[in-house]
Amino acid sequence: MRRREGGGYLGREGTWGMSRILITGSSDGLGLMAGRLLAGDGHRVTLHARNSERARDALEALPEAEAVVVGDLGAIAGMRSVARQANELGRYDAVIHNAGVGYREPRIETVDGLSQVFAVNVLAPYLLTALITPPDRLVYLSSGMHRDGHPDLSDPQWVGRRWNGAQAYSDSKLFDVVLAFAVARAWPKVLSNAVEPGWVPTKMGGPGAPDDLTLGAVTQAWLATSDEPEATVTGGYFYHQRPREVHPAARSLKVQDDLLALCAELTGTPLPSL
Repeated sequence: MRRREGGGYLGREGTWGMSRILITGSSDGLGLMAGRLLAGDGHRVTLHARNSERARDALEALPEAEAVVVGDLGAIAGMRSVARQANELGRYDAVIHNAGVGYREPRIETVDGLSQVFAVNVLAPYLLTALITPPDRLVYLSSGMHRDGHPDLSDPQWVGRRWNGAQAYSDSKLFDVVLAFAVARAWPKVLSNAVEPGWVPTKMGGPGAPDDLTLGAVTQAWLATSDEPEATVTGGYFYHQRPREVHPAARSLKVQDDLLALCAELTGTPLPSL
């Protein structure tokens, strides 16, 4: 984990200015919670919803939001549309890649012939990262289940194996950490970190989840905006604002390079150099 000097930006009076932040998957759950925290602190928040109906719900839930971008992150065309809308709204200081799907459903194939879990949880944050004007900070939502993930990329779409939703989800959350670390290495001027929000009682986590829901969105908001030395680092993995150990494969340069190469092949869009 490397610390980068500075963080944020100076306002006219020499004080730290408010940030513009995009949060994917923020029509409900942890994404909306993070939006409320950030808007409550005076930051300008752009939400994201899968469709226009959910976009209306998001604005009703957080009328302070600056905007809502709309698009289905289960489709590559939807990912590109979200990135285009975001860029049209102007450069962001931080992007929180919060959107994700769980593991209780059977294997769902997207319009692009991909596993939905891989498309939404892995490919979408990759392509949005590659297409959206680089911000100062990137935050990728992972999970403690990433420690059970397998870094093998020989069958990421689960076409040659019997479907195991929990394993596919664990793999995707490992790849989210791999992506965060790969971007931190490729873009040293950008703070890129991953977050474990805990097993919290959201729609995905279920009502029996034991962790504190009120703390679930704090760390990603903190990493997106705080100028505390502990938050202005890159290539880190955090749980409740504290560094936490990760699956060893996440630090593997080969695994990082292989994931970037696979995502570039699937989308036709390599991660640009900065």
